[in-house]
Amino acid sequence: MREQPESKDLLDWYDRHARKMPWRVGPADRCAGVQPDPYRIWLSEIMLQQTTVAAVTSYFERFTQLWPTVTDLAAAPDSQVMGEWAGLGYYARARNLLKCARVVADDLDGVFPDTVEELRALPGIGPYTAGAVAAIAFDLPAVVVDGNVERVMARLFDVHTPLPAAKPELTQYATDLTPTERPGDHAQAVMDLGATICTPRKPACGICPWRSPCQARINGTAPQLPKKTPRKAKPVRFGTVYLARRIDGAYLLETRPDKGLLGGMLGWPGSDWVETETSPHSAPIRAEWKTLNVEAKHTFTHFHLRLTVKTALTPMDRAPQIGEFMPSEDFRPSDLPTVMRKAFDLCKIP
Repeated sequence: MREQPESKDLLDWYDRHARKMPWRVGPADRCAGVQPDPYRIWLSEIMLQQTTVAAVTSYFERFTQLWPTVTDLAAAPDSQVMGEWAGLGYYARARNLLKCARVVADDLDGVFPDTVEELRALPGIGPYTAGAVAAIAFDLPAVVVDGNVERVMARLFDVHTPLPAAKPELTQYATDLTPTERPGDHAQAVMDLGATICTPRKPACGICPWRSPCQARINGTAPQLPKKTPRKAKPVRFGTVYLARRIDGAYLLETRPDKGLLGGMLGWPGSDWVETETSPHSAPIRAEWKTLNVEAKHTFTHFHLRLTVKTALTPMDRAPQIGEFMPSEDFRPSDLPTVMRKAFDLCKIP
């Protein structure tokens, strides 16, 4: 008869080894009566989507310093929030962040709902985020399944069905293991286990609190799991960006449309991103354009991007067809998304 994983074993381990994060209320704090702030949990979960803890931490600290409450965030100008988000990627998250904050502030009196169903009704909140906020912020027995949890479940139950097809099975295992007592700590404990011990390579099985019941360890298959369906090669897209600087130092910039990649972000005017290098397009202002001999390269989730970078110095009396000139004292390269900042940095190469 197989030994069953016990949540108590995991929670005992978590009480000793929980990772410290600026949005987390640790086991000792909970014992002292400190309760998680739903706003901080929600904000961290949105930021952590497809992004590492290391990358998110400084952004989270800056956001919560600028906007300590969801009402503060809801009142912030779009351009400021998008600028502070720059570099974190997946910019639809930032747009949905503002939409959600404004719904909570305006329609819910600044109070996050405490059920999965109500959380899922908010902009930008899907099944995972709703479960995470419900479990971690409100200590409800909601299932929380990220990549770390999938890996732990696949090994714990020796599941060889490749992802993503295995997701329903792994989610069911995670659901079955979720306890009614301390479900929020349990959810964080499984994620911590995957991040620190049950790692993708060289899992530290010898010190795992679920070492004994782990079927993949028993069968010697842990390093092979979870299996994944091979990904298709990413296509390459091409485009052109135009970096114009007026003789007084102002930069020609545009705010990209709300929908699409980099939606709502500040950027350089340019062409569409297409699968051919010869797509016709027009410059945003009449000028003597010079083409750099290096490209700005960036990789998005579904494709690689190669941008031709053109530069020009323009007179004071010439009006652009696209975008507006921003005074140099108002321009912060850090407000640009990563790909646009790469193009800017190339222009500073001698």
